[in-house]
Amino acid sequence: MKCELCEREVTRLTAHHLIPKQAVKRKQADSGPTVDICSACHRQIHRLFDNKHLAKELNSVEALKNEPQMAKFLAWVRKQKPDKRVQVH
Repeated sequence: MKCELCEREVTRLTAHHLIPKQAVKRKQADSGPTVDICSACHRQIHRLFDNKHLAKELNSVEALKNEPQMAKFLAWVRKQKPDKRVQVH
């Protein structure tokens, strides 16, 4: 399986809600768009950005890839072994 952000081949992906569930009405939360990403990318996103910022400005794969802090992380994590548990900062 391939992470939609870092594009590494990993054994397990997680679903990231492009518009966080807390930012939409409860009924709509289940139908919001998601992307399949590795746990390292998922943890890094939530470490760097709050839900308001994610909902308003980083609600697409392209926006996440182009955000400077995330782009720096993606360049680094692509060099890491897919089976290694990556520390996020």
